[in-house]
Amino acid sequence: MDEMQSDLPAQNRHVPVLLATSVELLAPALQQPGAIYVDATLGMAGHAAAVLHAAPQARLIGIDRDPQALDLARRRLEQEGVADRATLVHATYDQIADVLEDRDLPGAHGVMMDLGLSSFQIDTTERGFSYSVDAPLDMRMDTASDGPTAADLLQQLPEAEIARILHDLGDERFARRIARRIVEQRASAPITRSGELVELLDRAIPAASKASGGHPAKRTFQALRIAVNEELEILASAIEAALDCLHVGGRIVVESYHSGEDRLVKTAFSRRTRSSAPPGLPVELEQHRPTFTPLVRGALQADEAERGTNSRAASVRLRALTRTRLAERAH
Repeated sequence: MDEMQSDLPAQNRHVPVLLATSVELLAPALQQPGAIYVDATLGMAGHAAAVLHAAPQARLIGIDRDPQALDLARRRLEQEGVADRATLVHATYDQIADVLEDRDLPGAHGVMMDLGLSSFQIDTTERGFSYSVDAPLDMRMDTASDGPTAADLLQQLPEAEIARILHDLGDERFARRIARRIVEQRASAPITRSGELVELLDRAIPAASKASGGHPAKRTFQALRIAVNEELEILASAIEAALDCLHVGGRIVVESYHSGEDRLVKTAFSRRTRSSAPPGLPVELEQHRPTFTPLVRGALQADEAERGTNSRAASVRLRALTRTRLAERAH
């Protein structure tokens, strides 16, 4: 970790998106003694600390796949005076059910998921997440894992698969063109550093397109990060696990920053908030009633003021549900 960055407290390195809104949505479900709040993407505990202050009887189960994030979160919770109500767990967030079961907890009263990349991961230069600083192309959120790095994917995947990743996960218009350049370049030398990839992208993307739409490397770096960490595959399982673990009256808040993420969340939420009654049934039976009710209409976005002060807020989509009854059938 960059020495200068590591000296900064967590609250100075990452500004939580839609913080007040998230707390307002979650806190009502966490006021009873022994309430369990699961922050499934703990990061630097910005949301978690605020929720614990707003719900003084709640206990936090904080999950993160990044050991460095857990260390920063622990320090922040200690500084905030709420660490005695927190249990931090190194795991991916699709393991919510196992994490609760291992602690003899039958479920949760609140769940928070703040998806995507945190500021500290971008600022930790040796992780290779940033296109603004030259570093090894790693991009693994859990650097202790033996999974492939971004450099590995660029070296090993077929051209068509690289193009698919860039298009589907990064919304990159020039995915095929970039993939072809990557394959051409790796024939003579592997692409192992972020600076090398940025230079390639600068050559591959037409000048007219670079004049608008942000940095030309943004979409490719996003796509590679999502692919390296299997974020969409894990999210699909995690959303179902989180919904299943909620007690009646429990609430879930999910913040997405990419169209693929939000599509998965929207689909899962829609399935739980609509009736399962067969078409034409004159009376909706109890077992067909939805098990969840939306807490907000559609997806909330950050207002102009927050977007102006926090770059992560520009693309956020927040969705939230409350559990109204237990399921009597498999979903």
